[in-house]
Formats: sequence, C-alpha cells, structure tokens
Amino acid sequence: MSGALLTDVSPPAAEQPTEAEWAAAVSAITRLPADGRVLLICHVNPDGDALGSMLGFGLGLRRLGVRQLQATFPGRPEVPEPFRDIPGLDLLVPATEADPDPDLVICFDVAAVSRLGDLADRLDRAGAAIVLDHHASNTRFGGIHLVDPDAAATSVVVEKLLVRLGVPLDRGIAECLYIALATDTGSFRFDMTTPAVHEMAARLLATGIRPGEISRRIFDTRPFGAVRLYGDVLGRTQLEPLAAGGLGLVWTYATLDDLARHGQRPYTLEPLIDSVRCTAEADVSCVLKQVAEGEWAVSMRSKGPTDVSRVAVALGGGGHRLAAGFTGYGTAAEVVDAIRAELVRGAAESGNGPADLQDQD
Repeated sequence: MSGALLTDVSPPAAEQPTEAEWAAAVSAITRLPADGRVLLICHVNPDGDALGSMLGFGLGLRRLGVRQLQATFPGRPEVPEPFRDIPGLDLLVPATEADPDPDLVICFDVAAVSRLGDLADRLDRAGAAIVLDHHASNTRFGGIHLVDPDAAATSVVVEKLLVRLGVPLDRGIAECLYIALATDTGSFRFDMTTPAVHEMAARLLATGIRPGEISRRIFDTRPFGAVRLYGDVLGRTQLEPLAAGGLGLVWTYATLDDLARHGQRPYTLEPLIDSVRCTAEADVSCVLKQVAEGEWAVSMRSKGPTDVSRVAVALGGGGHRLAAGFTGYGTAAEVVDAIRAELVRGAAESGNGPADLQDQD
C-alpha cells in the first residue's frame, strides 16, 4: 500500500459508501487465507462507539472463523471503567503488542490517520485496509472506505457490514453495538436519532440484552471522586454570551492536578461536556482536558447553529457539525483564544458577524 495513504487531507463532499466499496470490503474479509492475520484499530482514548464498534465487529469475525485476530488502540492500554464489562475484551492487546505486519487492518470511528498515533504505520504494512466511520470530516485515508456521515454512529456501519457478511447478531455482538449506538446518540437524545436508529436498537434488544443494566453501567455509575472532580471543574466554567457571533460560548478546563487530587483517570472526564452543554445561554460548549504539559484534548458541542466540526478541522481535529474535537497546545487560555478566533471567522462567513452583534446591542 502507498505511503500516501497516511496523509491527512481535507475531506471530500460527504457521501455514503458505494456498492463497489461494500463489495470490496466484503471481498477483503472473505478472501483472507485460513491463517490470515487481522488487526482492528480504533482511535486514541476510545469512547463507546469506537470500542463497541471494534469489539462487536471482532466478535462477528470470530463467528466467520477468523482466528488470528487482535484489537487495539494507540496510547495507554487502559479501558475506561464504564466499558470494563463489554464483551470481546479478550481481543484487546496493548498497541506495543499489535501485529506489525497484518494481512488486513480495519479501522473504526477514526476520521483522520493522526488519530491512530504510532499504529498508523500498520496501514502501509497491511495487505489491505478498511475504514469504517461516520464522521463527515473523514479524510479518506486507507484503502477501502465505508464512511457514512448520515449514520448516527460507526456501529450503524458495522451492523450493515455484518449483514453483508452473513453474520447473525448474538448477545455479545448486540451488547457491543448497543453501547456504541447509545453513547453516540446521547442515550437516543441527539438529532441523529432517526427511526432507523430505533429500528436498529430494536434488533439489538431482540437478542435479549438488558438496556437498563447497560445504561446504569455506562451512564449512571461514577466514583465519588469523579463527583468531587466535576464540582471543581464546573466551578470554574466561563460563559461568554457575545462569542460565536452572539450565540454564546461556555467553557471550562480540567488539569492533571485536578485528576491527581481526586484520584481519577482521564477517561472520567469524558461525560463532563454534557454537564457544560446544557447551559441555556450558549450554543457552543467546550471542555479542555489536560493530557500533558501544554497539551489539551478539546471536546466541543453545538446545539445547532454553529458548525463546531469546522472549528475542530481548522485546529487540526475533526468530528461532526454538532460534536467535534481536536488537540490544542499552549495554555488553556491560548487554546480558548484559538477557538474564539475560529468562531469569529465562522460567524463572519455565515453572516452573523460584528455588524449583527452591533444590531443586538
């Protein structure tokens, strides 16, 4: 495979996978030799959709008879606490132990090759690479692209591919895909929750999985230290009503010292954006999570008017119109300054610029 496949470029116009792309993916999987080695990769700091989609598909490959199979993600080999009972965890290996020369690489929920970290070189070494994703900002890296920006979650794409491979749902696969679907739709609250999403959820529930128990484990269980941590971080939240073209920006940040003080791991902060985004006076919400000195993982959300994926892509990240993220560098104040500048640029391009703000005064 060409090294050019590792380059992040601007995404093309959003399109659903073609029949030729589906056929190519099915062929790459079904034509594996009996001893074919498959490596599944999701993005760094995996969320429910990334991990659930990858492990659910891995369990499906097992049903097809694939035996030399690994799943991994870049960075610290730590599964967030809410996902530590998800089926298929035995497939996981640390990135340092991942097959260096697999016959097939399949990537899940990865919009840009930079999100693969040190595992990106597997794309060059593999015989074939398939990318399953639902981000409109996907850069079309790799070889075979199953990217559906209209899908509510990557797990939607995964289920469609399992159907084409003739793999029936069982409880293990269904639980993985249900976790993925529920997390990326905000427990079926976000705008991407279509009739088709509920129909997929019904198919998954029909296997006998228990949605109440899954939801309590994933969404409603936090250690007391996390509750105290949230109190500290939410206590420094800032509201800027005139930002984002007068639509409002609300933001906060969490440091490594915050985590250490309350004895919490970084993944504990992932749901925090939901507590910030409910602010009535702001369309755009943002949480900065320190990952190293001068480095921040930034989560952004919009209630509708603002395209936060445009901001994230401009700052080196990606995502969806209403949910996106990027890695920021410098102090927290400098990262927020960069966000403000992109919001000003976006407001000017949309016509909701300084003149409109003057009219509101």
